Amino acid sequence: MKWLKRGVLVLFLPFFMVATACAEPYKEGEQYKALAQPQATASADKIEVVELFWYGCPHCYRLEPVIGNWLKNKPDDVEFVRMPAIVGPPWELLAKAYYTAEFLGVLDTIHYALFDAIHKDKKKVVNEAAVQAIFEAQGVSAEEFRNTFNSFAVAVKVNNAKMMTKRYAISGVPTIIINGKYNTSGSLAGSNENILKVVDYLVEQERQAATAASAR
Repeated sequence: MKWLKRGVLVLFLPFFMVATACAEPYKEGEQYKALAQPQATASADKIEVVELFWYGCPHCYRLEPVIGNWLKNKPDDVEFVRMPAIVGPPWELLAKAYYTAEFLGVLDTIHYALFDAIHKDKKKVVNEAAVQAIFEAQGVSAEEFRNTFNSFAVAVKVNNAKMMTKRYAISGVPTIIINGKYNTSGSLAGSNENILKVVDYLVEQERQAATAASAR
């Protein structure tokens, strides 16, 4: 009888191991959520990953190094987009700062300078003059800054960010949107490091779905 039990165990053990290996590591409603209304992405041939953030958010500040490490090995079929979330008028100032830096081609330095000014240096960046001072410290002239900061092009970008913040229906920042279909965050994933693991998982699901669709 003992031999029979052992034989049955050995027989079914491989199937148990396969089933365990195939178990979904993350579940909808737990580590991520499906958007109630999926949103169009900017690129049809790439998997879009959008980070919604606010410069005043300490959680967003702590996520930045994690995002930076993830970007070093980002797959070529993934398009990463940062988008300043706008949930009210006070958030518009720093959204304008982000897009001003983007248009001036200084985003690589200004992005981190803004975060550091608020969270490391404890500066109150609450008006245009305070934002301008940060830009000037990074070599941007006052004239360049003001002309771009108050430009129609920046206003269009800010309005789009405001609209997409509503469409994504986020409950806080940082939130990451995967291919216009899913969102995850630190509170859902459990930690900043896990956010990117969930992102990688969902990117792979989208990649497999695209491959299956193209094979039909």
